Amino acid sequence: MRKLSGILLPIGMAAVLAVAACGSDSGSGTGDAASPSAGAGGSKLMVIITPSPDNVFFKAEQDAAAAQAKKLGYETLVLSHDDDPTKQSQEIDTAISRKAAAIILDNAGADSSVAAIQRAKDAGIPTFLIDREINKTGVAVAQIVSNNAQGAGLGGQEFAKLMGGKGEYAELTGKATDTNAGVRSQGYHGVLDQYPDLKMVAQQSANWDQAEALTKTQTILQAHPNIKGIIAGNDTMALGAYAAVQAAGKKIIVVGFDGSPDVVSSILKDGIKATVLQPASQISEMAVDQADAYIKSGKASQPEKQSVDCVLVNPDNAKSVTDFAVAGS
Repeated sequence: MRKLSGILLPIGMAAVLAVAACGSDSGSGTGDAASPSAGAGGSKLMVIITPSPDNVFFKAEQDAAAAQAKKLGYETLVLSHDDDPTKQSQEIDTAISRKAAAIILDNAGADSSVAAIQRAKDAGIPTFLIDREINKTGVAVAQIVSNNAQGAGLGGQEFAKLMGGKGEYAELTGKATDTNAGVRSQGYHGVLDQYPDLKMVAQQSANWDQAEALTKTQTILQAHPNIKGIIAGNDTMALGAYAAVQAAGKKIIVVGFDGSPDVVSSILKDGIKATVLQPASQISEMAVDQADAYIKSGKASQPEKQSVDCVLVNPDNAKSVTDFAVAGS
């Protein structure tokens, strides 16, 4: 889990959660976050914005970022945009009005987030993106993501091995507006398409949603009763797919992506066969550390684009997984 693609960076971790607000957020200060003196005499408020913490991956992001910010002496305001760009825009405006020192953001859309992040930049507030990139550089100070292509390659290889290199399978993809959905799908197919006897008979978006994945999988199983495997773009969809498989009384290989506790537990019970763990907590802590360095110096300490390698989780190492990290990795 410490291995980065291209660079090595410091990390840390811990916990705190709130959907609307978190921690001691009274008194936001008046400093300019882009100024080297901001950390010393300006705002001490760090605003953390993610999708809904109902998904444990995003809860882990919130918890780790909030804990690391507090460790470094910041107040925190934790918000959730629920993948709604309009709500996200309003929350960024809240950060601007509160004169935040920095924003830690898992954004609501690669294109739709750019204008709001630019507004924050124009107001002197730096944004540090986690998990999801945007389709523009030079607006956020940092874009720190899992190496989704590398991780999907691992997942594709494991899925192909579990399938024995042959048979019909289906793929559940994420939101079309999220760059991670496309990168993961391409990463899967970079491996799976090399196997001529592996036949994808269905590919549908379940929009990262468990209930939608269950419904879509039920329909797929009815249309393609000979399916041997389902590969999903995240663990939430993998859980929905596996629930549909169980309800149908079938034995079908299911592989996910995230490393969520529920899927790790399923792997240990011989349910879902594998997942690709992305280091949610580590990435959040890295973003907070870099925001702190920027607030104090006025300069970015790392390149804007950064990626952290993922780890395959299967029955061999699932017992070693805790809080989106594999012990010893």
